[in-house]
Amino acid sequence: MKYIDRENGQIKIENVYGENWLDWLYHNPIGEATLWTIAKRKIVSSIYGDMMDEPSSADKIKPFIKNYDVDITIAQKQNFKSFNDFFTRKLKPEARPIVTDSLAVASPADGKILAYTNVKNSDFYIKGFRFNVDSFLSNPELSKKYEDGSMIVFRLAPPDYHRYHFPVSGTTLSSNIGIDGFYYSVSPLALRKKAEIFCLNKREYGVIKNPVFGDVVMVEVGATMVGSMIQTYEGTSVKKGEEKGYFKFGGSTVVLLFEKDKIKIDNDLLINTSKGLETTIKMGEQIGLKK
Repeated sequence: MKYIDRENGQIKIENVYGENWLDWLYHNPIGEATLWTIAKRKIVSSIYGDMMDEPSSADKIKPFIKNYDVDITIAQKQNFKSFNDFFTRKLKPEARPIVTDSLAVASPADGKILAYTNVKNSDFYIKGFRFNVDSFLSNPELSKKYEDGSMIVFRLAPPDYHRYHFPVSGTTLSSNIGIDGFYYSVSPLALRKKAEIFCLNKREYGVIKNPVFGDVVMVEVGATMVGSMIQTYEGTSVKKGEEKGYFKFGGSTVVLLFEKDKIKIDNDLLINTSKGLETTIKMGEQIGLKK
């Protein structure tokens, strides 16, 4: 599981949370049978998510921090009542400065990123699977605007900061539009086996109207053991870097869709993606400019 560390350009190997379990689910015949009948269903993720709300789950925090080298010093608080309380932690404002240039797009989340200039001409994750915007948004009229647009995918692993923020300022609806689906893992171990997961999982989206970047679609995708996606923003006027919501326990994904010729994605992200490598990203960092 190799990726590029954006800060120093080095290739690193990811320490995948639950790697043995995921490998069994997606690459073992018995595990696959369990996946298709049980593990993908909401009740499994909901039960586990509820367990992470229990006070007893706080015992998992210190080992988790140690095993995955989580920098807890940048969190607003240091003591947590449950694992989910830790998992959904807020960070100190200075820990994630927001790119100030009004012609720049900010990363909405911490995680690892893949970027595509033109969805129609790009294979997504594995050769032979082409991402289908219509299936993803389940809205034919809206999806037409993004068929040959740009797509940026942010994968949040369990050790990452799990609150997500607006990438641009503008106006939006006061609530997301939900699309029912399953709860497959979004780990690369799973995506390499079943790349169309993003069009099968539960997801929610909103459209941010911005005078520079047009209508930007922001989608939150659920995954195995994600207890829920909680939207915390209110109103219809939003500011770049403002919190939009958070995921409860589990790795998950945020996807941004831009209309054609509205964004010039940063070159390093495109080069790394073309090599099949994700790039680390922090919320607030620049990921692109007005084209």
